[in-house]
This record gives sequence, structure tokens and C-alpha cells, in this order.
Amino acid sequence: MKAIFFDNDRGLEFRADYPSPSPCPGDVLIAVETIGVCRTDLEILNGYMGFVGVIGHEFVGTVIEGPDEWVSKRVVAEINCPCGDCELCGAGLGNHCPHRGVLGILGRDGAMAELTTVPAANLHRIPDSLSNDRAVFTEPLAAALRIAEQVNIEGARVVVLGDGRLGQLCARALTIGASSVLLVGKHDSKLQIAADAGMDVRRVDRFAPDRSADVVVDATGRAEGFELAMRTVRPTGTIVLKSTFATDSGMNLAPIVIDEINVVGSRCGPFAPAVAALDSGDIEVTDLISHRFDLDRGAEALHAAGDGRSLKVLIDVRKGVSS
Repeated sequence: MKAIFFDNDRGLEFRADYPSPSPCPGDVLIAVETIGVCRTDLEILNGYMGFVGVIGHEFVGTVIEGPDEWVSKRVVAEINCPCGDCELCGAGLGNHCPHRGVLGILGRDGAMAELTTVPAANLHRIPDSLSNDRAVFTEPLAAALRIAEQVNIEGARVVVLGDGRLGQLCARALTIGASSVLLVGKHDSKLQIAADAGMDVRRVDRFAPDRSADVVVDATGRAEGFELAMRTVRPTGTIVLKSTFATDSGMNLAPIVIDEINVVGSRCGPFAPAVAALDSGDIEVTDLISHRFDLDRGAEALHAAGDGRSLKVLIDVRKGVSS
């Protein structure tokens, strides 16, 4: 089958003859239709997690092999594949299972291919009314919605740092509940898209942090984003870290102690509310799509996603399924 493969020795490459996966017990086989490129995919190319294999974890597809209730159903899938037997799994914290695989990130081939396998327990059915172009945002939107599960944002003054894919989704999700949300970034075109969607925006070179924000979300994907967050949040406020990046740079963490700042790591979130929000149109996402490619041009798609001018890059595996 066709797949986009990465390892540290050969780098990123398109494979036309990658072995097709066979589902293990409890798994389903999915014909992938649409894939979204994520910042984490780009960080894998920089050595994040030391991953080797088929990359990609944001996808929509149709089940072609598995339990009868799932066959022929269009689905998205949660990316963490826990063992189900350890103490953390027993406590309902499977996303933090020390033995888990993570689709296209840790120990398990991902979805940037014609076929992929995931546990049936990870599946969420997509309503017929929800297009692939919207449904493919389920995983990143769920990650954005996770913030409100971890931090009380009711009436909060929120600043989101980073005008890329995840920052845009976080800002849109947090407008539900917060008293104000300001999106700070450095790309005029991206900020204009957010402004057109009704967001308050500011260029970072015109942003004067005054340590007044109740909650600051760092979605910059860079170490300096966290440093700016520490200068933006009020004493005893909360910084939510959404960035995953490979870096050796150090930073001064003294402000966390001096200002008694709460730091919250935030990763995967709830799929069901994300699917519902996408289906209802409560959170708009299609204006974030900036490029799309065929799977044969998957490597080109990743390079495009790494261009600071792009937002969401999609890969269409099968023609006629994107709208």
C-alpha cells in the first residue's frame, strides 16, 4: 500500500509498497480517506519521541474489517492505545498508560497511508451530515476542548499564544465560557483569518504583556512561547502548555516560583463533544484549511505544513471524499 514513512536515517519518504497492516484482536482495519497534518508530525521529523514508522494521527476513514457494528461506518479514532491492564488504565487514565502505543507517534504505525488499524474501543462514528473536511479536525479540536476540562475558564481573561493550527482552535473553543480571548501571533494572514471569524487578535510585536491574563495558553510550538507566557500571566494565574517540541534550549523557570504560577500540561481531549461541535457548526474550522495534497505528495504536504504561512494541510487519500 501507499504510505508516508519516517526514520532518522532515511528521513521522510513516500512508499508505494509499504506492507498493508493486519488488525490484531480487538482492532479494526480502516480505509483512510482524509488526513490532517499536525504540528506533532513536524516535530517527529525533528526527532521528537524517536519515532520510526508511518506518521499521522488525525484522520477520517471507513472501517472495512472488524466487528459487524463497525464495518462500513465512517469514523475518527482516539490516538492513544492503552494496555487496559495497568494501574493507570484501571483508574481511567488510559491516555497516560506507560505501556500505551500512540498512533503515528509512539510504537504504532499511523494513518498517513491507505490503510491503518486502531482498537475498536477508540472509534467514534461520524454523522452523515459531517463532511470529512470538518471531521478531520476532531482530534485537534478535542485537544482544544481539553483545556476547559482542566482549568476553570468561566469569566477568565484568556490569552492564546500562537496563531497556527492548534492556537486557532484553542482560541475558538475558549470563547465559550471565557470573558475575553486574545489570540497573539506573528502572521498577518493567519491573524486575519481569526479576525474574520470574530476573534480579537494582536501581532506579537505589538503585544505588551502586562501580567494580567488569568489563563495563558502556549500553542506556539517553541520554547520562547513559554517564556512569553510567563510574562503574560498574572501572579497565581495558569499557563496551559499545548506545545510539544524537540529542543535542547534551557529557560529561566524562576517566575513560576516567584509568581506562584500554575502550569498545566494539556494533551488529548474528548472526542464526543468535538464531533458534536463540528457537526452543529458551533465551532467553524474549514476556513483554516490552506492546502491539500494527494497521498503520493504526502512528503510535500508535510513540508507545506512546516511553512509558517500555512494553516491546516490536508491529505486526500481517496478522490471525491473531501467535501
